[in-house]
Amino acid sequence: MQRKLLLGTTLTLAAALTGCGDSYDASTHHAAPAPTQLVAMLHPTDGNDGKSGYVIFRQEDNGVFLSAHVEGLPSNSTHGFHIHEYGDCSAPDATSAGGHFNPTGAPHGGPDSGERHVGDLGNLTSDNNGMAHLEMTDHKLSMTGAHSILGRGVIVHAQPDDLVSQPVGEAGARILCGVVGIAQGGVNSSH
Repeated sequence: MQRKLLLGTTLTLAAALTGCGDSYDASTHHAAPAPTQLVAMLHPTDGNDGKSGYVIFRQEDNGVFLSAHVEGLPSNSTHGFHIHEYGDCSAPDATSAGGHFNPTGAPHGGPDSGERHVGDLGNLTSDNNGMAHLEMTDHKLSMTGAHSILGRGVIVHAQPDDLVSQPVGEAGARILCGVVGIAQGGVNSSH
C-alpha cells in the first residue's frame, strides 16, 4: 500500500514538474543554497542507554570545522568516530548506516593520513566523567557536492580505532548513531 502511494505521489510530482508533458528546464530553477552549518544528534544503539551527543559541522575557508560532544561513555575511554555511508540508524545495532563513507575507494586511516576514507575522523576520548569533546578542522569533509556528508550517518564505536587495520580500524560495535542534517539557521540565504 505504501509503495503504491509513494509511486502515485512521485508520478503526480513528476507530472507537475514537467507541466504534464512539457520538458523540464533545470536552467530556469535555482539550485538550493549551500548549507553553512550541519548537525547530527547522536542516539544510543540497543543496550547503550545513557549515552548521547551531537556533532556540529561548519564550513570554513580552510575546510569543515567540527565540534563533537558525547556524554555517558566509560571514564577515560577511547572510541572510534566516523562518518558512515548512510543516514540510517534504524537497525538496533546501527549496521543500517553501512560502512565508512569512502567515495574515493581509499584505504582506512586516521584523520591526518595522506590517504583515508573521507569518513575517517579518528577517535573521541572521554574524561573522568565519561564526557568526550573534540574540535577539529578537516580538509576531506565536504558539505556540498558529490562527496557531501549531508544525509550520511555519524557513528561512535565501542572501541578505539587503531587507525591502520583494514578495512575499518577494529573499532568494534556501534554505540551511538546520528544522521547529518541541516542545522537551524544553517543555510546561507544570500544566494
